[in-house]
Amino acid sequence: MSKTERKIVSRDDVEPVCWFGEEGRFLLRKEDTGGLYSFYQITTQPGSGPPLHIHETADEAFFINKGRYEFEVGGVSEVVEAGTVVYGPRGVPHRFLNVGDEPGQLLVIATPGGVEDFFIGLAELTANGRPDWAKMQELANRNQMRGFMPEAGAHGDIPGPPPGVRGGMGGPPAGARGARG
Repeated sequence: MSKTERKIVSRDDVEPVCWFGEEGRFLLRKEDTGGLYSFYQITTQPGSGPPLHIHETADEAFFINKGRYEFEVGGVSEVVEAGTVVYGPRGVPHRFLNVGDEPGQLLVIATPGGVEDFFIGLAELTANGRPDWAKMQELANRNQMRGFMPEAGAHGDIPGPPPGVRGGMGGPPAGARGARG
């Protein structure tokens, strides 16, 4: 662990990173915490959220700061409101979806730090619209993640797999439910 210095961050001074209808602001990056954790805010539009995915080496804690979300963790889904914390342990499939009528907001701690590298890469891959799923697979693998292609129509019109093809980016894990994002 490297020595870190005191840091004060104003959310509005942090440049947003955007992907799939979500906006992230990385308030504390791995460099700021000696690699211990990343702390960030995600704003999602109604009907938006990531498809089912697994972080092989990172735990996440989501604080619903604003809005209403459906979280699925380990095959169990529940709708949660602002003021709730949801824990997504490493190795467990999870996803969330903004089921409210307004943009929602999550505060997230991921440990160890470094998840921002994935999201910055994802923003680059999706900047021109349709993502290249093979490149997304490579990005996920580099960041010790497994993601699963959303069903058609998920993520606001981003296409799902071709007819007859299940999953994507590695296919769903054993026992995982559909990959609705």
